[in-house]
Amino acid sequence: MIAIRLSKVLLTAMLAAFALLVAWDNVVDYDTNYAFVQHVLSMDTTFPDSVLRSRAITSETFWRIVYAVIIAAEFATGLLLAAGAIALLMALRAPAARFNRAKTLAVIGATVGLGLWLFGFLVVAGNYFAMWQSHEWNAQQAAFRFAVMLLAVLIFVCQKDEELA
Repeated sequence: MIAIRLSKVLLTAMLAAFALLVAWDNVVDYDTNYAFVQHVLSMDTTFPDSVLRSRAITSETFWRIVYAVIIAAEFATGLLLAAGAIALLMALRAPAARFNRAKTLAVIGATVGLGLWLFGFLVVAGNYFAMWQSHEWNAQQAAFRFAVMLLAVLIFVCQKDEELA
């Protein structure tokens, strides 16, 4: 059904727009989320008596590298998803096999995004750096929402498409 294929194109494009906007915002408003990275990695707002604080990283150079990697991953996610949406759109009326092959960039883009928001923010920042202990610098709920959006679209896009009627 063409409506399902078109939905896959549009949802992929929406995720691309989201990731690119997040990346762009981090470039033009650099200091706001740089402070987030600084506080999470230095663990200065976690529980004061937590033994996990031994994991803290207080190197400004390291903070800047991590932030650059985050921004690069956001841009990569957005660009891959945008290219995936274009590939899907170009194959919109193609035979099912071609449309299914056109999903590759969208799948890679969503996976890169999950690597950032699921692994980077929830696993590394959330648990390793105990972001969950901070009332001020805790992005777990936002990262979870982003990860769920990416995962839902990834599952939908990966569903095999049939021939058009």
